[in-house]
Amino acid sequence: MSTVANKDLRFDALFNSASIGIIVVNGDGIIDMANHFAHELFHYGDNEMIGLVLEKLIPQRYHHKHVQHRTNYNSQPQARPMGANMILSALRKDGTEFPVEISLGHFTKEEQKYTIAFIIDITIRKANEELTKSLEKEKEVNDLKSRFVTMASHEFRTPLSTILSSVSLLSKYTTTEDQAKRDKHIDRIKSSVKTLTDILNEFLSLGKIEEGKIDIHKEPFDLKDFIEAIIYEMSILLKSGQTLVHEHNGTSLINSDSNLLKHVLINLVSNAIKFSPENTPIKIVTTIDSNTATINIIDKGMGIPKEDQIHLFERFFRASNVTNIQGTGLGLHIVGRYIDLIDGTIQYNSELEQGSQFSIKLPNEPI
Repeated sequence: MSTVANKDLRFDALFNSASIGIIVVNGDGIIDMANHFAHELFHYGDNEMIGLVLEKLIPQRYHHKHVQHRTNYNSQPQARPMGANMILSALRKDGTEFPVEISLGHFTKEEQKYTIAFIIDITIRKANEELTKSLEKEKEVNDLKSRFVTMASHEFRTPLSTILSSVSLLSKYTTTEDQAKRDKHIDRIKSSVKTLTDILNEFLSLGKIEEGKIDIHKEPFDLKDFIEAIIYEMSILLKSGQTLVHEHNGTSLINSDSNLLKHVLINLVSNAIKFSPENTPIKIVTTIDSNTATINIIDKGMGIPKEDQIHLFERFFRASNVTNIQGTGLGLHIVGRYIDLIDGTIQYNSELEQGSQFSIKLPNEPI
């Protein structure tokens, strides 16, 4: 037997015994060769794939892009190894789709360019990845519940104790002259109830975000009036001598989700009040131009340590200088997620003991 015949036999044995799909395509996208494994993979009979246009093995919705990719590859062919982030969909003869990973090689014979594709079915791997993601998600949810129980047992203790003591003391003030004392304890009860409500709302908001249940409803509204309403609502939380000041520039109408934006601003303004001393101003500066609506919240509070700033929007994170001030560490995380949902950005600048500035930019979409 000649050396050439021996080489042909060895090639045929290697080609058709391989446990991976191998397809050779000419420059026109016609399948020139396909091994046994490839035929089985795509549910074709022996040699039935020979002469087919390659796009026959690809879902219809990808045909146009694939023809362009094939043309580009033929003009500048280069080897592409398996696992090069190219997880694709393939089409069996019966029309069912399955995920594949493909590596490419190329060669030239008798001035004809050929592409060789090595194909593996990754259905099982994808299923395992989905299972792993599901298990990780379940673990994350369980961790979240565990953190909530731990946090709640700590954060709920103070307001509940305040409510209990104030209710007990209220029963002792029975005369008209005691009204001021009664009002003081009623205010303490209201404040404590608000604290509990805020904690629960933050967890409900986080749960909806994680489950993808936040609906976006963008509509035109007057940003200037919107901010003034928030200031009126938040003024009850101001410490002695604190003021909320609003400055507006430009037109007043924007198109966004006012409900989510309100949650964002209430959180940021609440933080500014909580972390700022008495007798200091808190400024809200709004500007609308042809492309962007900008909202700046500026305070003269305790600021955020530099080493903590990188973690600011992480879930449950609290800066090292606020551990003695009540909070869940969820507020800014939710703010960041809400801003993403309404296609905005948020940046901050903070210096320790000098204050903080949070700057929100929203697209000024046509109304």
